[in-house]
Amino acid sequence: MSVTEIDAVVSEIRIAAPPRAVFAFFVDPNKLVRWMGSHAELDPRPGGGFALEFKSQLQARGEYVEVVPHSRIVFTFGWEGDRVVPPGSSTVEVTLTPDGDGTYLRLVHRGLMTAEMREQHREGWLLYLPRLAAAACGGEPGPDPNAEPTQKEKDP
Repeated sequence: MSVTEIDAVVSEIRIAAPPRAVFAFFVDPNKLVRWMGSHAELDPRPGGGFALEFKSQLQARGEYVEVVPHSRIVFTFGWEGDRVVPPGSSTVEVTLTPDGDGTYLRLVHRGLMTAEMREQHREGWLLYLPRLAAAACGGEPGPDPNAEPTQKEKDP
């Protein structure tokens, strides 16, 4: 086992949508917030920013490292104001592989140096990847339970 495997969380899911559709949910801010967070600012190119807000006090930041349309996205990741996983301190690698009429998604989140951080992020990806699968298939995953409600959700 390499060091990068020791400090990583690996999550896998099959999504009943083609890679092109799934890829869009990592690079289009309006699609990203359908399954995670409440506001996103994305510049999906190497060196471009990745900013995702859940609540005013819970904001993820990083930058895109690699963007290969419809097959691979790599971005740095961390939390504003967090000394354990600060912005850009960890790396999320998403690989999309065609699987029949769907997509096999493999996510590896590296750089999580404590068991507590690995467990928290493992639980997070276990929550969010099924929400991604629902959204990518045209479904509605519902409001993000970790994000502040949008104005639309507040005033139905």
